[in-house]
Amino acid sequence: MDARRFLGLEATHNPNRWFLPVVPGLSTGHGFLFGGCGLAAAIEALEGTTGRPLIWATAQYLSYARPPSVMDVDVTVPVTGRAISQARAVAHGADTEILTVNAALGHRDMEAEGAWPIRPEVPSPEECRPRGFRMDTEDSVMRRLDVRMASARDIPDLDGAASPDGCSALWARIPELGDPSAAALAVLGDYVPFGIGQALGKPAGGNSLDNTLRIGRLVPTEWVLIDIRIDAVANGFGQGHVYLWATDGTLLATASQSTIVRYWDDPGNPGTPGR
Repeated sequence: MDARRFLGLEATHNPNRWFLPVVPGLSTGHGFLFGGCGLAAAIEALEGTTGRPLIWATAQYLSYARPPSVMDVDVTVPVTGRAISQARAVAHGADTEILTVNAALGHRDMEAEGAWPIRPEVPSPEECRPRGFRMDTEDSVMRRLDVRMASARDIPDLDGAASPDGCSALWARIPELGDPSAAALAVLGDYVPFGIGQALGKPAGGNSLDNTLRIGRLVPTEWVLIDIRIDAVANGFGQGHVYLWATDGTLLATASQSTIVRYWDDPGNPGTPGR
């Protein structure tokens, strides 16, 4: 299965318009579209319209899409050059804009390459225990992911002691998919909210305001190491980066997010976007 089928994204007779049925299998446990799946759908639409692979994409999250509904994705390509297209995708449900994505797509043949971040040393996926959840995830996108705790605290161990370095790590795979794609990495890159709770040492997470994905080098790998590094939490907001590694040490992509920090026992957590 490819990412487009995993998401259920459908083309229309208009090459610049796509639509996504919003179903529980793409949603959070709170019953709204998982941000990484929204960005993934926009990336698939952008790649499908331009015929070019993603270089980077950044999403601004504006509202929630809840199942059962349909999200339309309209692609505009203002600039197309010999090697690069600059494009944007606007996703909306009825009259409500859900997210806007700006992106560059293309490929250049060049010998120079390298990656300089250092991958953390963690046990193999087979040696790591499955991630536990604080709520029933049976009817959500989480049931479609296999996530293992590479370097992270279980929920009962979040005792209020802050992490010394703000770092945590998970192994993850999407069993329904084969080799990584930009869209699949968009789903796996949406873990800064998880890292915020780990960094604070408290039952916390957040709602994403944005999500940026930058593609490195895609290589075949079953498991992806989600290396989460929280930069700061201040004024009710948190920022961080995610490095996505193949099992052979290749840097597949990087992601970064800003979030509205929320404690899990906040009764407003599942509600409106909080703006």
